[in-house]
Amino acid sequence: MPVCRYRDAIGMLMTGDYPIKDASTCTRGLMMLKNLALSGCCFLFLLADTSWAEKPARPNIVLIMSDDMGYSDIGCYGGEIQTPNLDQLAADGLRYTQFYNTARCCPTRACLLTGLYPHQTGVGYMMQDRGFDGYRGDLNRNCVTIAEVMREAGYNTYMAGKWHVSKITRPRNDGDKYNWPAQRGFDRFYGTIHGAGSFWDPSTLCRGNKMISAFADEEYQPTDPYYYTDAISNQAARFIHENPPTEPFFLYVAYTAAHWPLHARERDIAHYKGKYDEGYQAVREARLKKMKRLGVVKKDVKLSKAAGAWDSIEHKDWEAANMEVYAAMVDAMDQGIGEIVKALKETGQYDNTFLCYLQDNGGCAEAAGRSLKANPRADKPTLPPLADDALHYSGSTPKQTRDGWPVRNGRVMPGPADTYIGYGKNWANVSNTPFREYKHWTHEGGISTPLIVHWPNGFKDKNRIRNQLCHLIDLMPTCVELASATYPDTFQGQPIKPMEGKSLVPTLTNQPLERGPVFWEHEGNRAVREGRWKLVAKRGRGGLPLDWELYDIDEDRSESKNLIYIHSFMAAKMVKAWNDYAKRTGVFPSPW
Repeated sequence: MPVCRYRDAIGMLMTGDYPIKDASTCTRGLMMLKNLALSGCCFLFLLADTSWAEKPARPNIVLIMSDDMGYSDIGCYGGEIQTPNLDQLAADGLRYTQFYNTARCCPTRACLLTGLYPHQTGVGYMMQDRGFDGYRGDLNRNCVTIAEVMREAGYNTYMAGKWHVSKITRPRNDGDKYNWPAQRGFDRFYGTIHGAGSFWDPSTLCRGNKMISAFADEEYQPTDPYYYTDAISNQAARFIHENPPTEPFFLYVAYTAAHWPLHARERDIAHYKGKYDEGYQAVREARLKKMKRLGVVKKDVKLSKAAGAWDSIEHKDWEAANMEVYAAMVDAMDQGIGEIVKALKETGQYDNTFLCYLQDNGGCAEAAGRSLKANPRADKPTLPPLADDALHYSGSTPKQTRDGWPVRNGRVMPGPADTYIGYGKNWANVSNTPFREYKHWTHEGGISTPLIVHWPNGFKDKNRIRNQLCHLIDLMPTCVELASATYPDTFQGQPIKPMEGKSLVPTLTNQPLERGPVFWEHEGNRAVREGRWKLVAKRGRGGLPLDWELYDIDEDRSESKNLIYIHSFMAAKMVKAWNDYAKRTGVFPSPW
């Protein structure tokens, strides 16, 4: 979709010619004029032949997010997994040690896209309507996406990967797509609407607004067997190559790696054969040692309690294979990020691109098809093969492969298309080294994510650590500032909630980030962080809240020493702040 230039908008104003077929473009142009007028810019200046390139360059913006990975998985945050491309971005940029997500995929995506707490967007839980406005399972119209804001500011907007903020994955007509990427600000989209699926044959795959089969897509037929991670990378690189060179772009890349199922290419798995044969604790200890050396945790941090003992595992070869495939999935993603970086360099956009890498929640302890029951493959396919254009499932788990093999759960060797399992709680504990808990929970293991920031034209520091307290809500105001955009009070006739976060631009030069407390709630798990203090609680059985816990995160990031009885006044103050937040943002009324 073309981006309206200033002279186009002026022509429309002067002639009254507003082509209906390009109404959105016209609206963007008029908004640009309004913003310039409010800034005191002279109308005659707009009539001059002036382009973006002749002004101080605004950066392209690339946000890359992975799925269900722990704080210590990638190499530059302590992991043994080979991530040379992310490591190089970190070596040439910044690594943040206290950046937080929201503990779960849908709320994190809503939060990243809007700069609001997830309940304010209607996505306080997942994609089911739980009967309250904070839990409708759909982005509401009292929020705007980064793409909508960037497009109004003259950016081309692209997305590749997982959407997962719309409850309609089986549309009956175009009207049902009201909350799909093309309807929420993205000019071009390639990816999936649903939250999970086979990497070899993803469900709800779309190109633009059209649902497609990966095997009948005329625009992408790789020489290797189709693999979703590779496809996301390829399409993201393609968007970069096809963007007009003088026009800025916003690109959101949302990988499904390393979310279950454990699917990877044999050549990538081969790099990790035998890597995990010593078990969980050996890997945790090696990671923590490396993390301390890299400076992504403090020197005195200790490991949280181990989730499981390697000596008690009966099928060690199978258990090690689970982590080998998980590592291969991360490796493949990093290779794809290398392709995105290569595209930026080949198009001359590398130096003036603000690029961020982060993760949507901590490592995932869900069983996801795991069991100790063996489930061997049959001698031959037992189901009819599927046509290339068949859209044969819309949820997470297919019943069969394209060539007729039933999809198997249980104790199966992971990797191929006819298997579907996760890597389990014990390896998630390794991914989250050295922190407590997992995806779903608001302890550090559920909400801590790496943040790598890279922008050669934007700051001089290289290979530096940033320790400021930051959150997903900060990405919208950061993008707004970098793009010289205007965050609206109203959009398409609807009032828009104000941004909740702070721009991270001061942190690029290591300035303090002046902010108040930051909050979490998911499934009754809840937390508030204010300075060095963190108040956190789990949801108990039957939805009843468990007791609050208080930790000094500066001294105890592993959350091992509960100080609530020592600092009860601080705890009481933070409980009140959390309750006020919950009432203000739609956490209450709650389905929990």
